[in-house]
Amino acid sequence: MVPTVHPPRRPRIIALVGVDGSGKTTQAHRLATALTDYGIPARYWQNAGGRRWLGRLARHLGRRDAQDLLGRTGLLWFESWLRWLAIARALLRSTLTGQVAVMDRYAVCQYASIRTQVGGGRGEWLARLAYAVFPRPDVTFFLDVRPGEAYQRIELRGTDHETVDYLAAAGAAYRSLPEHPTFRVIDANGTPNEVTRQIHEQLGVLGGPAGRELQALP
Repeated sequence: MVPTVHPPRRPRIIALVGVDGSGKTTQAHRLATALTDYGIPARYWQNAGGRRWLGRLARHLGRRDAQDLLGRTGLLWFESWLRWLAIARALLRSTLTGQVAVMDRYAVCQYASIRTQVGGGRGEWLARLAYAVFPRPDVTFFLDVRPGEAYQRIELRGTDHETVDYLAAAGAAYRSLPEHPTFRVIDANGTPNEVTRQIHEQLGVLGGPAGRELQALP
């Protein structure tokens, strides 16, 4: 008897995660566009925690930054809640429309942020409890970038600031997560086109029409 071979299931959720300056936003936009252009409806979703917006508000109010405005614990709670709402909205809309959700950040970004800020502990436990309602992405790309490279990119865009030490700690936090072995690690130190090619090649191993089409992209 010939066994039945089932084609690989098309991913419903693709998450791009990594430290600030790793290129998540650029690559998530590119991936959503590429999938849609090849007949696989997809939508980009930005699941930011609002730290950059809150930082601008803090400076407008005469404070140094978002942490100076809310305190470390208050900022983490604000960030966790805002990101939870953003992810919930993205998943609901994607489910209703049948589109692939290309996530610029996901739940693991909050766990890494908490580990970087306060070392995990009860704060991470509570975040994991709240975020447990969300399904794990079918594919999670971890854009791995050197702290110095990420720092230069952040300084170049000129909208916010992070120290090299903080970026190094954030990268270490991602690597310490229990989810890390499931990530598809992308070398994000190259040009945007080089990073895009790696992502397409990684998606190609999923098989099926989507994978073959993405492998053929220039």
